[in-house]
Amino acid sequence: MSKTEAALSDFVVTHSLDPDDGAIVAAMRTMASSRKGALRGIEAREPFDAMMESVLPRGDVTFEPDTVGGIPGLWVDPAHRRSDAAILHLHAGWFVLGTAKAFRHLVGHIAARAGVSAFIPDYRLAPEHPFPAAADDVLACYRGLVERGMRRIAVTGDSAGGNLALGLASRVAGGAVSAKAALVGVAALSPVADLTLSGKTYETRADADPYFTRAQVVELVSAYLRSADPQHPLASPLNGLLSGLPPVRIHVGDDEVLLDDSRRYVERAVAAGVDARLDVWMGMPHGFAGGIGRLKASSQALDAIGMFLAETLNSAASGDARQT
Repeated sequence: MSKTEAALSDFVVTHSLDPDDGAIVAAMRTMASSRKGALRGIEAREPFDAMMESVLPRGDVTFEPDTVGGIPGLWVDPAHRRSDAAILHLHAGWFVLGTAKAFRHLVGHIAARAGVSAFIPDYRLAPEHPFPAAADDVLACYRGLVERGMRRIAVTGDSAGGNLALGLASRVAGGAVSAKAALVGVAALSPVADLTLSGKTYETRADADPYFTRAQVVELVSAYLRSADPQHPLASPLNGLLSGLPPVRIHVGDDEVLLDDSRRYVERAVAAGVDARLDVWMGMPHGFAGGIGRLKASSQALDAIGMFLAETLNSAASGDARQT
């Protein structure tokens, strides 16, 4: 083990694969094998949304359409929630797919565990709206939450949404938003942190990953970036401002081509003095948190994220801070 690996190990928690989960994931792999690398282009939007709609819903959350900072989206409201605080959740879909409505059930689990309402913006998608449209939309949405009186905000995101969450955190830390609100934490699930696609696990996890191939990812990222530089800090948060960030928690499956993105991001964040931690879930594929109700790892990861958010968002504020 190198000195770098030894230092990083202090901030990495590895979760062993539960035998029951192993059997379920094996069955999922068999079902997915014929479709590996097939998720491409806007024609995948409808089946992708249908897949996310199938996430187990909760009975203790409600949903309300709204527009925040000029960006349409959906509020996810737990039955018991704090006020004067909010979660901004940025959905997955490789910048090309996904809607707030499709992700409402997954975000319902996060919001209910945190005890805080979450807003999911329908940021603009590529290829119709390439970089930096999505990044600008989520910044506008964050500013909209601040203007509505939210004083404590946490940002969460999965996959491409994790990219946007980490990029947004860097912009906030760099002073892009007034100090009327505090960005108290960031939680990301399998963030796409490096659009240069230089992570070693694109090779070392090429067989283990049941969903993605490097060629497929190149095509999806190209639709988003077009002629933009993939090394730009807003495109690749791995290259962004890390000093001054709030606490960061990242969860990723060990069987993901994106594993190295998470490892390197946490390594650099810790080196910059950030309270950062990486949870690696053995045997888990990309998007495993959506297996809530089937996979024990899903519940455990969401529990950990919910606890982290509840702690960082703890506030004595009362009353409804959501204003129109």
